[in-house]
Amino acid sequence: MNSYTEKLVGFYRQHKRMPTYAELATLWSFKSKNAVFRVVGKMVTAGIVAKDHLGRLVPTSLFQETPMLGLVKAGFPSAIDGVETQNVDESEMLSFDEFLIKDRAKTYILEVDGDSMIDEHIAKGDLVIVERTEKARDGDIVIAEVDGEWTMKYFREKGGRGKGPWLQAANKNYAPIYPEHSLRVAAIVRGVVRKY
Repeated sequence: MNSYTEKLVGFYRQHKRMPTYAELATLWSFKSKNAVFRVVGKMVTAGIVAKDHLGRLVPTSLFQETPMLGLVKAGFPSAIDGVETQNVDESEMLSFDEFLIKDRAKTYILEVDGDSMIDEHIAKGDLVIVERTEKARDGDIVIAEVDGEWTMKYFREKGGRGKGPWLQAANKNYAPIYPEHSLRVAAIVRGVVRKY
């Protein structure tokens, strides 16, 4: 994402609307509106933004925001309006990137294979959003290299054999992992995505 696009997306996320061409000139430090039109034209061609029938800029999927309509009860039914009856308020939009990702440069996604974290509700086929780091706290879910093999488990510093950090599954069918030679944390799990 180039700096023009980053500034445009930042404006949209802050103001919950697309900027006018005059605002873009200020945002991009352009003195000429022609320069703004040229950059916008390139963005339209690249699919970064689109224009409506009046020529106004409209966001594309790049902006990745979804309406947040409110709460839904997961316990006993209640006498409140269902979420399907509420109107979308454009000021209440949620960007999953902003919600799930703190540091984009350090973040990546992995697909889960296996059931060792099932009691943490992380199942085979789920996607985990992870952030690169070499530091973890006791109880963090980490992506770690242990004795040359990769796994996702709880990072533990306490309650082990007293020989340093170890890994614990969220499934009673898996034994704790005590490294024989090395244990290196590569990332911490920040979120889980499941598609039904």
